[in-house]
Amino acid sequence: MDKQKKTVSLVLGSGGARGMAHIGVIRCLEDQGYEIKNIAGASIGALVGGFYAAGKLDQFQSWVTALDRKNVLGLLDLSFTGGGLFKGDKLMDALESLVKDRVIETLPIDFTAVAVDLERQKEVWFTDGSLYEAVRASIAIPSVFKPHFYRNMYLVDGGVLNPVPVAASMKYVTDITLAVNLNAKRNPLAPKLDPEVMQSKRLTAENGAVQRAVKRFIDRWSNEDKEATGHERQFSTVELINRSIETMQNTMAHMKLAANRPDILIEVPYTLGGLFDYHLAEEMIEEGYQLCLKSLLHFDQVDTEDPSTSDFHGIQRETYEQP
Repeated sequence: MDKQKKTVSLVLGSGGARGMAHIGVIRCLEDQGYEIKNIAGASIGALVGGFYAAGKLDQFQSWVTALDRKNVLGLLDLSFTGGGLFKGDKLMDALESLVKDRVIETLPIDFTAVAVDLERQKEVWFTDGSLYEAVRASIAIPSVFKPHFYRNMYLVDGGVLNPVPVAASMKYVTDITLAVNLNAKRNPLAPKLDPEVMQSKRLTAENGAVQRAVKRFIDRWSNEDKEATGHERQFSTVELINRSIETMQNTMAHMKLAANRPDILIEVPYTLGGLFDYHLAEEMIEEGYQLCLKSLLHFDQVDTEDPSTSDFHGIQRETYEQP
């Protein structure tokens, strides 16, 4: 099949600021000629996926890549009434200034936002109604943001029960289901591809996409974000909550993925960035692009083999992690 005609069901997982890697994945799919037909997202995956489905990803990318640490802190409004450290209103107001509320069922790309109903202890898939309300519910990280009350439910981050919601995309028929897990461990044995081949593919794509030809990977704050080493490493309350959630979500994600396997699974390591490291958006976008490019090249190599020897259409699937 001609790659230009391949359609994709895209599943974007939860993982805080690391979700900026989702932008890189989307840009790579566009540059390589794939057509994203539907998106299912949890938490930051719902946010990025919602902007893309609404045709506003360029605006969001421009906004988020201009943030510095001070800007990020300015978006966090402390809550004094319980339920979460932050209310989340300032963040959502900033996002709504980029894209006005839309009705999900009228979006040009099918979209599903996954949240969790606390009282009923089950997933909720939003495929209609307010895009703003669905995303607000899906990003309500427990203990960090207050639960969001919508449709008579108290809703929190979809990643609590389904960090990579592949099942939410299964009703759609496409050539490829590609999922992104943002809470993976590093895998030193991840498959490596010829860097010259990857660079050639990347340059070819960029030459045909002028608005993305500007270098995404900017060398900034090179020494500012190095973690302390040894015993002096200390965890803040927010970071401890975040690490605990990441550990839970990575385990849960692989349990869910064992039941609902995508054709391609991109494993983004949790060490790429923390919960609020949006000031590192450029680097995360670039990392997502490179991981996706490696995934697609490897998929193409396997897909051109004898179908009887290929495992991409059987039970076993390949995963792609940061080397």
